[in-house]
Amino acid sequence: MNTPETSKDIVLAFSGGLDTSFCVPWLKEQGWNVHTVFADTGGVDADERAFIEKRAAELGVASHVTIDGGPAIWDGFVKPFVWAGECYQGQYPLLVSDRYLIVDATLARARDLGTNAIAHGCTGMGNDQVRFDLAVKASGDFRIVAPIREIQKEHTQTRAYEQEYLAARGFGVRAKQRAYTINENLLGLTMSGGEIDRWEAPGEGARGWCAPRAAWPEQTLSVALRFVNGEAVAMDGEEMRGETLLARLNTMFAPYGVGRGMYTGDTTIGLKGRIVYEAPGLTALLAAHRALEEAVLTKQQNRFKPDVARKWVELVYEGFFHDPLKTDLEAFLASSQATVNGEVVLETRGGRVDAVAVRSPHILNASGATYAQSADWGVEEAEGFIKLFGMSSTLWAEVNRQ
Repeated sequence: MNTPETSKDIVLAFSGGLDTSFCVPWLKEQGWNVHTVFADTGGVDADERAFIEKRAAELGVASHVTIDGGPAIWDGFVKPFVWAGECYQGQYPLLVSDRYLIVDATLARARDLGTNAIAHGCTGMGNDQVRFDLAVKASGDFRIVAPIREIQKEHTQTRAYEQEYLAARGFGVRAKQRAYTINENLLGLTMSGGEIDRWEAPGEGARGWCAPRAAWPEQTLSVALRFVNGEAVAMDGEEMRGETLLARLNTMFAPYGVGRGMYTGDTTIGLKGRIVYEAPGLTALLAAHRALEEAVLTKQQNRFKPDVARKWVELVYEGFFHDPLKTDLEAFLASSQATVNGEVVLETRGGRVDAVAVRSPHILNASGATYAQSADWGVEEAEGFIKLFGMSSTLWAEVNRQ
């Protein structure tokens, strides 16, 4: 009787690209029955999805399943990320965090098949291998097989070797030459390679969803988002699921060039990373949420919360998606959202997005005072406050003036 430890079934996280296509025959030649899982996290259209399923079949997998990853990516990542409201090193909006949801789908399929063996096509050079392996290790006693890392022990030109390996076994290599490496999902798009890797200005071809300045529409785009407990639940009065709302925001704000930037910073493995990224929907969500949150939270909450958020972002970026500290931090973030309810109107004329109106029953307005306009306290009270508030600095100046 087979047990998860003795089963020859293995589940491969599959995208249909060169690396994961190579993994199928390689694993079969190692004696595995290969089952593939494609977690659709929003980066493909119907034709590409059909291609992936056809590719798995022609490679001779034992089974293939496609999982809709939209709900998982919204609940598992987008909600707490927007609650946090911070990007990695102040720049990067964690656009490859769908990897964790791909891992979850792969592990679920392994449990269904009664095996503890899973595989992925990550190389030994990037961050994704760290995210994938740590997420697996935190989820149970699973065996990880990484074919690309294995062949890198003997071959330096791995992509050429993979192409030759597939061709020798009668499997065509997709004629899809790209100048850049592109990762795309519901969260956004990242681009590397070519002049980007050479620390030069991105060329005209280094563009995905976001329109260039010359193509921005002339008319202003205005969108109203409604939040309940910090979660966007409706757009322009229409309630919809989170993943649908984010996809629609991507479509609406990309023509205006919103959410495009360049990230240069510290990778998990210690190298400096440089990518072009585009995240129109997430950028709009973050702008709306921040405007509402800053109006309804206390000064102390608004000051302290970014410290928690930055740590949450670091954990997610570096692979600690299942670390208990991340769960602890999310408990704080969720608690902070109890009064983040209301509607925010966003506007863009291109390039940037602004929150131009905020409506909420929880805005911390003083009934008898308006900043810089009127107050329900006297001049003497204001002068006394200033004296006490600045006491330490004033004393230092007096003592050390000579």
